[in-house]
Amino acid sequence: MIAAAGSGQRLGAGGPKAFVEVGGRPLVEWSVGAFTTAGSVDEVVVVVPSGHEGEVEADAVAGGATRAESVVAGVKAASGDVVVIHDAARPLVTAELVDRVVQRLADSDAQGVIAAAPVADTLKSGRAGVIEGTVDRSALWGAQTPQAFRADALRTAQESAAEAGELELATDEAWLIERVGGTVLLEESGGPNLKITDRADLAVAEALLTSRP
Repeated sequence: MIAAAGSGQRLGAGGPKAFVEVGGRPLVEWSVGAFTTAGSVDEVVVVVPSGHEGEVEADAVAGGATRAESVVAGVKAASGDVVVIHDAARPLVTAELVDRVVQRLADSDAQGVIAAAPVADTLKSGRAGVIEGTVDRSALWGAQTPQAFRADALRTAQESAAEAGELELATDEAWLIERVGGTVLLEESGGPNLKITDRADLAVAEALLTSRP
């Protein structure tokens, strides 16, 4: 399930972010291509802003007012025992990474597996522009997508958060599983997998995508 219902406001796109062109293709089509190629994927569902369902080369459903609501809509539309969530704003995803995340889940008893990267920067804590300390980064990871989950476990976690009024607190689906005491594993992405939030990110992604064979 590809989340592609973002407004693109921070990007200054003048329309949905997922349809901004990068490397000669709409942003979302890079993710659709990777998932369509992945051997572990049986179907692709794209969640788009209402009214844009006919603009992607995959099954599409209308998203909600927030990302969390959009993911719920996409998960409801998906079938199968495993669901993989990916943000269209990460166009550098590869079929190989998707398959690794899904295989890691299949080989485990965990409820989920997420792509992630070890934190490389030195991290400081501070207030009002003053450093208060240095944070140990040895156990810190930057969460990314794709994120694979056992479908029943994810749906149960979404329902639990919604009933508690906490669904919108989820910045990713792994948090929902963590919230109910489930286990989520980390799979190192092993390559560039940046999230596009501004024009500078768009330029970097275009350079990387057009340099691929």
